[in-house]
Amino acid sequence: MGSGSPAFVRDRFTWLAYGMLAYYAYLQTSLGPVMPFLRDELELSYTAGGLHFSAMALGMVMAGLSVDRVVRRWGRRTTFWTGGAGMAAGALAVALGPHPALTVGGSWIMGYLGTFVMALVQSSLADRHGPRRAVALTEANVGASLVVALCPLLVGGFQRAGIGWQGALILAVVAWGISLLAFHAEPLPVRQEPARFPGRRGSALPVTFWVYWVALVMCVSTEWSIVSWGADFLVNPGGLGKSDASMVMTFFFGAMVIGRAFGSQLSRRMDSARLLVAAIGVALAGFVLFWLAPVAALTIAGLFVAGLGVSNLFPFLMTIAVGVGAAYSDAASARVTLGAGLAILVAPQTLGWVADQTDLKSAYSIVFGLLLMAALVTALANRRVARHNGVPEATGTGR
Repeated sequence: MGSGSPAFVRDRFTWLAYGMLAYYAYLQTSLGPVMPFLRDELELSYTAGGLHFSAMALGMVMAGLSVDRVVRRWGRRTTFWTGGAGMAAGALAVALGPHPALTVGGSWIMGYLGTFVMALVQSSLADRHGPRRAVALTEANVGASLVVALCPLLVGGFQRAGIGWQGALILAVVAWGISLLAFHAEPLPVRQEPARFPGRRGSALPVTFWVYWVALVMCVSTEWSIVSWGADFLVNPGGLGKSDASMVMTFFFGAMVIGRAFGSQLSRRMDSARLLVAAIGVALAGFVLFWLAPVAALTIAGLFVAGLGVSNLFPFLMTIAVGVGAAYSDAASARVTLGAGLAILVAPQTLGWVADQTDLKSAYSIVFGLLLMAALVTALANRRVARHNGVPEATGTGR
């Protein structure tokens, strides 16, 4: 950041945004660790289990197409808290639903209404902190990763303690209720009106935004392919018990905390586009070890390294994309959410279907291909930015 940039201040809304993103991320991620238990209780195949991820992702896609219009109609504050309530209701349906129709429906509710929270955290933090948005968005994701790292530990721990894996979801709902009581009167930053630029029609986002958006879809697909089926991979072919596999996933989420904390510091001094390339390389190396290691110890080591790399893929891409489209923060944030939703809709379900036809190890070859393609697309996007680096980022006029 330049010396003339304003100081970064974490005000009351900033802390609320950090907490709500952590709440969203925790419940969104919980489907992966609970899936072995949910499949057993409801007697579901890989494909049927994948419907939960697809339902959540479909909700995210729908939210990504509509949240900016909902915000214009109802305002940020109403949309924000409605989204949090929807996430809570969906989580309770997943935890307590006795039939797949209810658990899949709950996943869709979490995806649709819950995604309002993520979209508004992104756009509101960007508007509140302006040129310091990279710091705010990266810190928000560090905090979310820290809470997410507890998810598989709590799922496995509650199950081992005899309380049941459902307790891990109910705990998050209680935390949201406490936040509502404490912060319900807190105003959200005013939505910025987009500036008009020569040659730009309406609210069209620049081409560079969409190139990074493609890379984002591939990277989120990678993350959720590991989150969704990582515990099952550790069971078969990994050979661990279900509770142990769920708890071992903590290595992945713990690595994401470490990776994002490190990435947060680097983002203060280095360009996010260059950091993104390095993160993809680390993710690729770790995933190959996780996927092909002949012994459990190396598999777990690969899972950890993959987590270090994967941790910063979404935060860096989100920061870059929202920055490129900064003149239309709600629209840019909504389309980022749309991309994430499409990735979660397609990737876990595709892997589940391929695993049913072959096995999960063969299905994971798709993730290797996704990471290679993400590297190529990111290189293309970075080249476009370098070619047009004379265009100020804040205008959103990237090509």
